[in-house]
Amino acid sequence: MKKILTVLLAAGLCQTAFAAGIGIDKPWARATVEGMKMGGAFMNVRNDTASDDFLLGGSTAVAERVEVHTHINDNGVMRMREVKGGIPLPKGKTTELKPGSYHIMFMGLKRPLKIGEKIPVTLKFKNAKPQTVQVDVNTAPKAPVGHNHGNGANHSGH
Repeated sequence: MKKILTVLLAAGLCQTAFAAGIGIDKPWARATVEGMKMGGAFMNVRNDTASDDFLLGGSTAVAERVEVHTHINDNGVMRMREVKGGIPLPKGKTTELKPGSYHIMFMGLKRPLKIGEKIPVTLKFKNAKPQTVQVDVNTAPKAPVGHNHGNGANHSGH
């Protein structure tokens, strides 16, 4: 019995060590319309590594750039800003990228994102290896009023 328990325990420990890393769950992006040059993507990022990390951005064939952004309250107006240095990913925690908070921005869209398609996006981290995920394109509630980058352009459709 002791031998079986030791084997089961060792198998469980090996699986945990093997599975350690950065995990991406529920990646999705809002559909866009013709002429939109930006779009947003959201997901849960789990850091099961032994140290803190940062999501720095990424790349995709559907946009010129992939940046990480957040929202700030600028005198009562919510504005998006790029997160310089990346989105913090504390070890052992899940960071939720969601509308109105941290999120991925597709800058310079080359074409509209259509409902039902999956777009490959390679995410880049400060320490972990890059990871390519398939992002589902669908619809979601509209962004809050006043949602912009501070340059007068309203991007509530992303």
